[in-house]
Amino acid sequence: MTDSQTHSTHGKVVLRELASESRALRQAIPDVYAGWRELHKGVFAPGALDVKTKELIALAIGVVEGCDGCIASHGQSAARAGASRQEAAEAIGVTFLMHGGPATVHGARAYDAFCEFADAIEAGEKPA
Repeated sequence: MTDSQTHSTHGKVVLRELASESRALRQAIPDVYAGWRELHKGVFAPGALDVKTKELIALAIGVVEGCDGCIASHGQSAARAGASRQEAAEAIGVTFLMHGGPATVHGARAYDAFCEFADAIEAGEKPA
């Protein structure tokens, strides 16, 4: 096990917390969540950009927005789509240019989350 598998608080932990926290809201507005799922499905359908590239873009936007849930979700999805650690690092690096110092904080968290999911996939485990 790597440090990211045993000590990360930016990947699996975030996804578990969000699943628990969002359950009541999802039950209260099921049609809104159904619409969200359809939008997600359309956005991440393969096209001129492959799914891996789209997930890396979403991961980078999560860094710029400082959204831990976005970072965890799209870090996991980028790893599942076959993104390498270097591809994730370079996508995160672009956020430094576009968002400055705050991106260095959320970028480190995003890289930690991505590596946690990549480690799990490489170990044959379910990422989250």
